[in-house]
Amino acid sequence: MKFLATLLLITLPVPAIAQQVTPIPKLVSKNGRHALIVDGTPFTILGGQVNNSSNYPEALKSAWDVLDRVHANTVEVPIAWQQVEPVEGQFDLSFLQTLLDQARAHDKRVVLLWFGTWKNTSYAYTPDWVKLDSRRFPRMKTRDGKDHGVLSAHGTATLAADMRAFVKVMEYLRDHDAQNTVILVQPQNETGSYRNPRDYGPTGDALFAKPIPAALAKATGKSGTWSQAFGAQADRAFNSWYVAAYVDAIAAAGKAVKPLPMYVNAALAGPSNVPDPDGVASGGPQQDVLDIWKAAAPHIDFAAPDIYDRASANVVQYLDKYARADNALMVPEIGNAREFHRYFYAALGRGAIGYAPFGLDASGYFNYPLGAKDLDAATLDPLALPYQAVGSIMRDWARIAFERPTWGAARPDDGAPVSTNMGGWTISASWGEWQFGMKAWTWLKSEPAPWSKDLIGGVAVAQLSADEFLVVGDHVRLTVASADGTPNSMVLRVEEGAFRDGKWVMTRVWNGDQTDYGINLLDKPQILKITMGRYR
Repeated sequence: MKFLATLLLITLPVPAIAQQVTPIPKLVSKNGRHALIVDGTPFTILGGQVNNSSNYPEALKSAWDVLDRVHANTVEVPIAWQQVEPVEGQFDLSFLQTLLDQARAHDKRVVLLWFGTWKNTSYAYTPDWVKLDSRRFPRMKTRDGKDHGVLSAHGTATLAADMRAFVKVMEYLRDHDAQNTVILVQPQNETGSYRNPRDYGPTGDALFAKPIPAALAKATGKSGTWSQAFGAQADRAFNSWYVAAYVDAIAAAGKAVKPLPMYVNAALAGPSNVPDPDGVASGGPQQDVLDIWKAAAPHIDFAAPDIYDRASANVVQYLDKYARADNALMVPEIGNAREFHRYFYAALGRGAIGYAPFGLDASGYFNYPLGAKDLDAATLDPLALPYQAVGSIMRDWARIAFERPTWGAARPDDGAPVSTNMGGWTISASWGEWQFGMKAWTWLKSEPAPWSKDLIGGVAVAQLSADEFLVVGDHVRLTVASADGTPNSMVLRVEEGAFRDGKWVMTRVWNGDQTDYGINLLDKPQILKITMGRYR
């Protein structure tokens, strides 16, 4: 039997060996926490998104060295309707196979981005035969009856055509990706419409005059017409519902073929204001309309923020508003400039299942000033460091975060300390300090640390038990003390180590200088376990 098994293995074609069947990825939720299950166990997406037009074989090749450079385990790549169906009814999935082949060769998982009816609210990635036929594939109408540069969510022919092409993509994944290289799908990209809150054509006006759908009334506790229920935000609420229902129909059709988790991403409104309906991407899943999207799109697993706001206080608000008990947090797009990378820790500490800066390829395109001017070492190092550290324990972190409380902080713009209480302990993070000594010392002078004003650094903490904490971070000083101020508390033990088969393995104990002045994590990918104690 052993000889026969060996013979069969030798004689099997290589693709048959590679196409090992694995469980289909899924998103699971419990007690307000979420986990992305890949290959049967929790998985943390340490990702990078390629540029919009890097969805062709030669351009895609430019991504892999950059992704390896930052220790990414996942790549986010678009596939466009115009690629898949350049001639109506004739489908070309060759790029999808190229993507699968290249990702497998470089040991990366894939988040697949479907650029269809919407991409940054535009229809630029639809086929030419869609662009050129506005009667069959209608644009939104403005208040004065003119065409707007966005396809209408009420276009039944548009929905049917988009759905048909998307289903072809999902059929190809079903038939050619048994090992689930693709772990997550985004059906549409940054939906909505700027400068035109809804479609003011005859179909839109007729629907707008009706009472809000029963499912929405149940979800929100509102009733009456759209204007009665939502007042000044009525047009936007209306468009959010119908865009969400449109995307949900596409997701449902795709999941019927292969039930991969699917999410939507938002071109964001301001973090705390109710936005001007004409100034926001009306119809997108911004933080203040998530309840509408949840009611209209039950086949969408979660909504996610695309973050290009550099202000630390604003980013924290975005993360908090998407990290909900009914919504897994993921950051599928964020700026790739140096100062954005600190927010990885803030996201991870809020239970994020994944994170992916935009534009991580060497194709030569840079979206400055939203992102970086160049992908040099100074730009990439602050991402490579936390990715390398977390990558060494990424499944263990995901498992623990699904079961236990977590917290994370990025260095704020003003450099102020940040703290939280976990159990009976106060955990504080401070910034810009050497490993030795205290800022308050006057008897031993030193120059400021080189990173003292640099917008880098952060920390993520998972509570393993009442008195034990798992810590990852860089350019941060961590202190842990009794939350009630009792004097008999102490840092009992600080271990550096890693996980082996799900068990913590210590490589060394930190003590003396390394713990006398706080626990200082600087420029090395280190994982710590801190044990606190109280003496009698």
